[in-house]
Amino acid sequence: MTETPNYDDRFDAIVVGAGPAGSSAALTMAREGLDVILIERGSYPGAKNVFGGVLFTPTIRQLIGDDLDDAPFERYISEKKFGLLSEEDETALTIRPGAWHDEPHNDSYTVLRGSFDEWFAEQAVEAGATLITETTVTGLIRDGPDGKIVGVETDRPDGALRAPVVVLAEGGNSLVSEGAGLKEADDARDVAVAAKEVRKYDRETIEERFNLYENDGVAHHYFGEGACGDAVGGAYIYTNKRTLSIGVAYSIEDARDNPRKPDDLLNDFKQHPAIAPLVRDGRLIEYSAKAIPEGGADAVPDLVHDGAVIVGDAAGFTLNNGIHLEGTNMAVESGYWAAKAIADAIDRGRVDAAALRPYAENLEDSFVLQNLEHYNWFGEFAESERDFLFSELPEALTRAELEYFKMDREPKENHVKRAKRIVLEATGGWTGAIKRAWKYRRLLS
Repeated sequence: MTETPNYDDRFDAIVVGAGPAGSSAALTMAREGLDVILIERGSYPGAKNVFGGVLFTPTIRQLIGDDLDDAPFERYISEKKFGLLSEEDETALTIRPGAWHDEPHNDSYTVLRGSFDEWFAEQAVEAGATLITETTVTGLIRDGPDGKIVGVETDRPDGALRAPVVVLAEGGNSLVSEGAGLKEADDARDVAVAAKEVRKYDRETIEERFNLYENDGVAHHYFGEGACGDAVGGAYIYTNKRTLSIGVAYSIEDARDNPRKPDDLLNDFKQHPAIAPLVRDGRLIEYSAKAIPEGGADAVPDLVHDGAVIVGDAAGFTLNNGIHLEGTNMAVESGYWAAKAIADAIDRGRVDAAALRPYAENLEDSFVLQNLEHYNWFGEFAESERDFLFSELPEALTRAELEYFKMDREPKENHVKRAKRIVLEATGGWTGAIKRAWKYRRLLS
């Protein structure tokens, strides 16, 4: 399409962005009987989207039904590993519950966004939504003395499009929402920068290196100097059918202060002695980078406005506390609740902020905001514990392991004592260890 048909007032709602949040909203509204248009700037949904690689599917399962056999999943997650990397060594905790092999596999799957987002948008189209691609929304249209939002401007000829409600699912780079004054630009302290590669291998190579069988896969998360230098952040490896998703993510403030670029840190991670055997060779088929909102509950903007709502990454719905790395599930959930509120508001004949308020209220009662609020402390905590978490602890654990398992002609008791002393010194003695244990308990709460 080189021109935009005259769609003014034909639709009940305009959805900006065909990622998980936008497609969830469009699908739900279409099923509620609304006429919805879904606008995507890429050549197809997912063409512009970047994420680590694990999709969490509880809400998608509710929307689509238990039968997700047609969904383009790569592998289900059967193993999680958390590795602390010093410059040359790794200390890791691996969990592999047998129950994760049983459907629905803890609702955790690796996906490639180009395939999955296109499939998910197709579900919205099949439900009755209209999808337009290769169209960039450049701004919002306001009308009346109160400045109510009544549509969007696009980069197509005569590309203004009007409808009662606009759903802003534009992702972390939320230029439309910011340009319209619906939210402020994210503070640099609340943003991470990420770099990712997708490398292609034989399926047999991936299964052999990661000890996999058929469709099971792994999610490996890494922290410490060996992961992304002295920055606050981490790295990851996710297994797909015939590719690996390999990436780093760390504070954008650290990126500004570091003359080395994200792809330099990614290369360092791939060359770490514990990582290189897992990712060696392979053919690079994709490189991407993005900004990730990590401000937590305090950074969530006003979600409802006269004629518009904000969902997904644009609303800051991501959770990263080192143990839980989530975003897609929160995006889908927010799109669902926004759509339910819009359908009810339109049925009542008004779409002002007060009428759309149930979206924000229902989201506050959902896992999305409850999780963000529960871990709202983590950002400042990670910064305050930067040296200990990302440098001192990995190094101390490496030295303690070498001492504890050292084979010589000394009694084991001597090695145990020295290993304990190494860890205690790193934590600040018994008093420091108790204080840190008290602080760190919140990670497991």
